Amino acid sequence: MKQNDNDIHAADTRDSSWRAELRAAMPAKERTAIPRAAMPQLDPAYRITCNEEVNRGLDEEQAVAEATRCLDCPDPQCVTGCPVNIDIPGFIKNIQRGETLEAAAILKRTSALPAVCGRVCPQERQCESRCIYNKMKRPPVAIGYLERFAADTERRALADGAHPDIDKAAPNGLRVAVAGSGPCALSFAGDMARRGFEVDVFEALHEIGGVLKYGIPEFRLPNAVVDSELDNLRRLGVRFHTDIVIGKTLSYDDLIERGYSGLFVASGAGLPRFMGIPGENFIGVMSSNEYLTRINLMGAGSPDAATPVARGRRVAVIGGGNTAMDSVRTARRMGAERAMIVYRRSLAEMPARIEEVEHAKEEGVEFLTLCNPVEYLADENGRVCAMRVQRMELGQPDASGRRSPVPIPGAIDEIEVDEVIVSVGVSPNPLIPDSISGLEVTNRGTIAVDGNLRSSIPLIFAGGDIVRGGATVILAMGDGRRAAAAMAAQLLEQNK
Repeated sequence: MKQNDNDIHAADTRDSSWRAELRAAMPAKERTAIPRAAMPQLDPAYRITCNEEVNRGLDEEQAVAEATRCLDCPDPQCVTGCPVNIDIPGFIKNIQRGETLEAAAILKRTSALPAVCGRVCPQERQCESRCIYNKMKRPPVAIGYLERFAADTERRALADGAHPDIDKAAPNGLRVAVAGSGPCALSFAGDMARRGFEVDVFEALHEIGGVLKYGIPEFRLPNAVVDSELDNLRRLGVRFHTDIVIGKTLSYDDLIERGYSGLFVASGAGLPRFMGIPGENFIGVMSSNEYLTRINLMGAGSPDAATPVARGRRVAVIGGGNTAMDSVRTARRMGAERAMIVYRRSLAEMPARIEEVEHAKEEGVEFLTLCNPVEYLADENGRVCAMRVQRMELGQPDASGRRSPVPIPGAIDEIEVDEVIVSVGVSPNPLIPDSISGLEVTNRGTIAVDGNLRSSIPLIFAGGDIVRGGATVILAMGDGRRAAAAMAAQLLEQNK
């Protein structure tokens, strides 16, 4: 099988004499005795009063010690566990020897957003789950912490005037358009720019970044970090355009007429779902999409905002994913005295990251598990004032392997609330699929694609939530990389 560029770079790095010296410098037994680094964090009592980032990052001493734990396996399974196939041992061993900027350069060969991924990716289910330490019943190498350390070190160096890493092919004269500016779109854009394409990214909102800006709060992913990653893409030549809705402001035909050779659709899944229970139209019941977008992107958390968001004292967030955790933790920062997660399964089945659940607990969030709302009640003004909750128990596993929740007959509680945030999933926005004649969609409303993420229209590729219906940042980025490789090969072959 032909090696790709990353495989070749990884092999070159591993065969370097300094890698061999590092492997020989300390026996494996001594490496495995080093404890895993603990992430420094803000005190919970303080952090619920502000939007400062909770995780503070490793210092150099901690990072070098953690990097030293890596055994530099001959067949590193951590790499296969990464959706974008980062050369994980290569970047980690560079941190160990003090070459952190080289570590950052290795990360950027395959990841357009290393500072983002180091903060929000579920490493415990991906790269870290494949670490050899798991077989030893020891904590895996903190790959995510080290990725963040390398990316943040480079960001500070660039701010101090360091020369940026720009590794790209000569221009090939071909232009491509990207609909959306979330992680999938940015990953695609970066890879295409590195291949010599002109890339224009079109965002419907007034800020670039997609879900990274409107969906993830500052206390988990600061906007300054996202902006720095965007600047890296601008250095590669990626151009960004805001307030342009592909399918409305600009049609697909408009793009072709303007000379674009292909379109990559990464418009996400921003259409919120509700449960269809009585009372969802009452004042004070909203989706997590609306709640987080208004606060994160529109400044509605400020009392002097033009359209400030309500500040509930008793807030219920329905759902158990990372978006639900972001919403309930935001509610605490908005002054909620009682902030509750209401989830129909048990804590063990909750899909949110363990770290996010622990942070929420530390911040005083209540977890009402094995509970499912069945009705919302309103006061005389039509504002939600209570919810009726059905108590559940776990039955047989469903198609996902999780045990299905089953109602306990007659076990219904009434709980006072003055704000409800529904976070039970999203669906793809139909605007782009509906606006392009001949574009095939699935029965879920997602764009139908082949194994290369090519749609039924050969010049249109798609990835991320508009294809998956919902995914993590890193899975979306993996789609962006795959689509870039496939579209680039197709367009270069067509234009020989």
